[in-house]
Amino acid sequence: MRTTYREALRTAHREALRRDPRVFLMGEDVGRYGGSYAVSKGLLEEFGPERIRDTPLSESTFVGAGVGAALAGMRPIVEIMTVNFSLLALDQIVNNAALLRHMSGGQVSVPLVIRMATGAGRQVAAQHSHSLEGWYAHIPGIKVLAPATLEDARGMLWSALQDPDPVLLFEHATLYAAEGDLAEGAGAVDIARAAIRRPGRDVSILTYGGTLPKALAAAEALGREGIDAEVIDLRVLRPLDGGAILASVRKTRRAVIVDEGWRSGSLSAEISARIMEGAFYDLDAPVARVCSAETPIPYPRHLEEAALPQPEGIAAAARELIHG
Repeated sequence: MRTTYREALRTAHREALRRDPRVFLMGEDVGRYGGSYAVSKGLLEEFGPERIRDTPLSESTFVGAGVGAALAGMRPIVEIMTVNFSLLALDQIVNNAALLRHMSGGQVSVPLVIRMATGAGRQVAAQHSHSLEGWYAHIPGIKVLAPATLEDARGMLWSALQDPDPVLLFEHATLYAAEGDLAEGAGAVDIARAAIRRPGRDVSILTYGGTLPKALAAAEALGREGIDAEVIDLRVLRPLDGGAILASVRKTRRAVIVDEGWRSGSLSAEISARIMEGAFYDLDAPVARVCSAETPIPYPRHLEEAALPQPEGIAAAARELIHG
């Protein structure tokens, strides 16, 4: 079946709403407007305003309402327009949703799913373009997912709704229009492990979300030069699948980490540290990182592209590890 990333997400929402009466969607413009990225288009007409709820422009308010609904036994899906705006709800996410199971001694759980768009590449300037999922991957008590394929866009939501603790889904905004084939019977997917998207033997390229297509493009270019790159889609940013990361690096003996976040204090730094701790003596070269420039994301197209990881830079980093 030919579909798009946003249509796969919409199908996942429709299935969840049909299967479980406790599930409802809330967020800015998710109802009558159909969602800022058209993910929820048509759902209001099908399920009504009780289950597809437009909210005020107040992230702390409606995320807090989602936390309360989850505590009361519902299965809310909260959509935040962009990751930048999620900062307005940090108290609700970090000091409430993530902590309540621990602080109650296991007496309560918060089965809340929060979805948000992340990443740059659309010329919407700095306040709508950053990749802050690495910040959330720092926080115990939540699970952080980054669906990069149609299958994961379709299948991660239902798996997330079954989790008794908060799950954050980061959907890279450049992926919504991505098109491909998706099996008719595609369903829930594993939300505990990374995935090998391209097997290889010479270098491991570790990435996630919107940089996965760039990593695959770089691997194809390297393949034409006789360099066999393995591409690992991390998919789950917290908890990281350390076993998959180390297994790949031990096989190829080289690693390039591609992360649209900034290099300083980044998720790529954490992955690099884990490789050094777990596979130092297996390496034939230092771990390389390809990250965004340490600047607010620019608005002009040529500057935005220059600030972000690109296939050419990923391939160059891999060549450097192999050829020196």
